[in-house]
Amino acid sequence: MLGGFCFSAMSGRHAANGQHLDMTQSTTEEQPETEEEKPRREPVFNLAGVVVAIIVVCTGIHLLRVYTLGLDADDRLLLHFAFLPIRYNGDYPIDIFALISPLTYSFLHGSFAHLAVNMIALAAFGSPLANRIGATRFLLFWLAATLAAALLHLFFYPNDASPLVGASGAISGMWGAAARFDFRVDRTARKPGFFGPVLPLSAVLRSRMALVFIGAWFVTNIAVGVTSGTNGEPQIAWVAHIGGFLFGLLAIRLFDRRPPVEQRA
Repeated sequence: MLGGFCFSAMSGRHAANGQHLDMTQSTTEEQPETEEEKPRREPVFNLAGVVVAIIVVCTGIHLLRVYTLGLDADDRLLLHFAFLPIRYNGDYPIDIFALISPLTYSFLHGSFAHLAVNMIALAAFGSPLANRIGATRFLLFWLAATLAAALLHLFFYPNDASPLVGASGAISGMWGAAARFDFRVDRTARKPGFFGPVLPLSAVLRSRMALVFIGAWFVTNIAVGVTSGTNGEPQIAWVAHIGGFLFGLLAIRLFDRRPPVEQRA
């Protein structure tokens, strides 16, 4: 039923990292440890606050839909807040919902499985990006990637009446952004985030890791997308994923902020 039911693969696991202590001894007594020398305990969860907030909002909305709204009310909610390409073909008036649904669809999900996969992917890729660019820039990036995903979907399916839902477009944008950092994460920081400069596209294309990831992402996304939608299963919005990914890959520099002094050469 839901044309935008889409799953996002998750990668990028934060591994705990310890710091080796450089212990020295005098002939009489051990030198005391300085604050810098003490091993840093990395928290089990390093989720950025803005990422936690989005997960709470998406989860709360889905619980509300499943356990509070009836079928008719839920259909009306999808009609207003999901992204429907057919709304823009000229046969329908452009109302407030036509203006906001290219953004609000990213907070709706087709099932608990759909929600869980997207939120896990958001936690994995969203936190290092949010820690790098800050909460406000991250929210702006989320909205812009969401819009880019919807626009490319609209370009390919201008008369589609199936509602597009899911955060996968925005999350795909985070994957594209990660490639511009060559997936470098400073795991020794209090809030692990992508570090180093945003690489030029030419450098990304010379990185074996980035090329393998981008190639595998496109092949998997297209293969899963074009083979979905059979046997009554929802169609995966693979074109929207590509729209978000390309936006993140090409536009992350616009959202980046100056890295901390210790990260600059």
